[in-house]
Amino acid sequence: MSEPEGLPTVVIVGRPNVGKSTLFNALVGQRRAIVGDEPGITRDRIHGLAEHRGRPFHVIDTGGIVTRDSEHIPVQVLKQARVALDEATHIIFLIDGRTEITGADRDLAQLLRQLGKPVTLAVNKIDATAREGLAHEFYTLGFSDQFSISSEHRLGLEDLLDHVTEGFAQAAPAEDAPRQTTIKVAIIGRPNVGKSTLLNALVGEERAIVSSVAGTTRDAVDASCEIGGVRYVFVDTAGIRRKGKTKLMAEKLSVVMARRHIRMAHVVLLVMDATEGVLGADATIAGYAHEEGRGLILCVNKWDASPTQDRKAFLERIHDELKFLDYAPAVFISAKTGAGIQDLFPRVREVYESASQRVPTGELNRFVETLKDEHHPRILYITQGSIRPPTFVLFTDRPGELHFSKERFLINQIRRRFGFKGAPIVIKTKAKKPRRKR
Repeated sequence: MSEPEGLPTVVIVGRPNVGKSTLFNALVGQRRAIVGDEPGITRDRIHGLAEHRGRPFHVIDTGGIVTRDSEHIPVQVLKQARVALDEATHIIFLIDGRTEITGADRDLAQLLRQLGKPVTLAVNKIDATAREGLAHEFYTLGFSDQFSISSEHRLGLEDLLDHVTEGFAQAAPAEDAPRQTTIKVAIIGRPNVGKSTLLNALVGEERAIVSSVAGTTRDAVDASCEIGGVRYVFVDTAGIRRKGKTKLMAEKLSVVMARRHIRMAHVVLLVMDATEGVLGADATIAGYAHEEGRGLILCVNKWDASPTQDRKAFLERIHDELKFLDYAPAVFISAKTGAGIQDLFPRVREVYESASQRVPTGELNRFVETLKDEHHPRILYITQGSIRPPTFVLFTDRPGELHFSKERFLINQIRRRFGFKGAPIVIKTKAKKPRRKR
């Protein structure tokens, strides 16, 4: 999980489209799960951290559970939900108060009673006084603890949380312990290239649903692990399609959320399918990470199934199709077999440290003086303005940007001298104002 360990865990369960993701977002205070009117939008289990009256706890949003559905995705959803229920300290069973009790509600109620864990029934979408009278019939599901709420309008949540968190420990005072390095890593790529399999391989547990059905992941699923004193938080984003192929509202929201997680990440892993080669869609998706200035690693997945096994030829294709990513290292992996997975951790750390590197101004200016190339306009002074991405500000003797070829030359020389492997470099120019005559 991506939150601190040792906290109690509250799991939200219910059949599809009863408002679980809306309740989850209300509890964690941010839009982590995708919300929409299409049933079954959430498929994986989504983790978050919440606090009520000084009592912190984990929250897990599960996919809509249909216990007797034999389709592959619903079965996987139920499997993911069972994992979450095993972790649960308290379960919130959410149902739709505007509809009658369904067979799916009764089946799920029976499953929850067998667990022997505290279960609170939350009757959702009760946002009017006229509907409150309908809530009593839900006692027939067999749960004595029942609350009427409206997740969307945040009605009744205080009373619900007072009950659910009763007995949870208060947050301990912060200690002056050394801060641990945390690297946020977004896993991006086209649908069905193996992103979820890679997430599971990286953290060593089955956190994301893996299926041959393209577009299985819709929410961003995160998990973390610690290696060598560094905490890696991995986010498996939804597969990004071309605009013309994105029709369902949930898929459009998935693309928006995926791009948001790219912006929040320190390093991005672009997953490519070795059996399909380098496609135009790969370049488009990589462009999102490049535009956001994120550190980038190209992960050539399914290399064990590649028909040629010629790394040199594949790298040439990458350089031909993704010329703007010449700074990004490529790794050849098989998420399914685990080949090359452990090598990703030092690569991720290397790219993170490169993107976070700062070069002293004096050293930068001594470096510029050694360049034999004549720049027009002439560089009078250079300094590094920021990191992630490494951004350099040039003060020149005349207004205007550097010519593309000159900028390219300067970036290449900076890389050759200072590294910045896997990180895009940004150059900004400013004309130095002439001194005023007294």
